[in-house]
Amino acid sequence: MASTVTYTLSQTVSQAIPLLVHFPQPRFWVDYDQEADVLYISFKRPQNATDSEMTDDGILLRYRNEQLVGMTVMDASTRS
Repeated sequence: MASTVTYTLSQTVSQAIPLLVHFPQPRFWVDYDQEADVLYISFKRPQNATDSEMTDDGILLRYRNEQLVGMTVMDASTRS
């Protein structure tokens, strides 16, 4: 069973590599709350956001002044 989980995780990471290599931020942190189905992406640690904006597709953009410091993706598992 552990090898199946490892193989699945390895495949998932392999599929994500092209997206991650071309990600516009050189460093970022990702946290996923499975119970709430919310994906948190942080571009700065700590975020210390001073403002936020909700997009029409349910993504919360978090800003520190004019700089994007994080994103919160609602219903993350339903997105492709």
